[in-house]
Amino acid sequence: MDFPHLESAVLPEWIDANGHMNLAYYVVLFDQATDLLYDELGVGQAYRDATGYSTFTAETHTLYEREVRVGERVRVVPYLLGADAKRLHYFHEMFHAKSGHRVAAQELIALHIDLAVRRVAPFPSDVFARLQHAVRAHGDRPMPNGVGRRIAMPG
Repeated sequence: MDFPHLESAVLPEWIDANGHMNLAYYVVLFDQATDLLYDELGVGQAYRDATGYSTFTAETHTLYEREVRVGERVRVVPYLLGADAKRLHYFHEMFHAKSGHRVAAQELIALHIDLAVRRVAPFPSDVFARLQHAVRAHGDRPMPNGVGRRIAMPG
């Protein structure tokens, strides 16, 4: 199972006073890539509509490594790192589409939520099995650089 990649051009309205893409729009693109990943995993909008369950992001860590400028294209590659009864752990890498260098990365933890009560709830057994299968299917893939990184001042 290969997860879909998101590709986008950097729009003029995303450029900040420093002449490169503002940090908020990296997050917008990562969020759009998450939507594609969730649809592929069967926990996206159709799942929400059919079941009344969704996922809420509980934690993110974003690394901004290289600037991108207006008109340049980027590609976001998702990784599903883990899933337990109530959580997803995933990672996105953003690459410059033409040169191939990594420009940013984001690591996330999401919680499975029962929207009727707005509380964490276990995944249904069939969904949990599907998520576990997706994690195992990518188990031999090398971990992307930056997974598990913490924020700290150099010592």
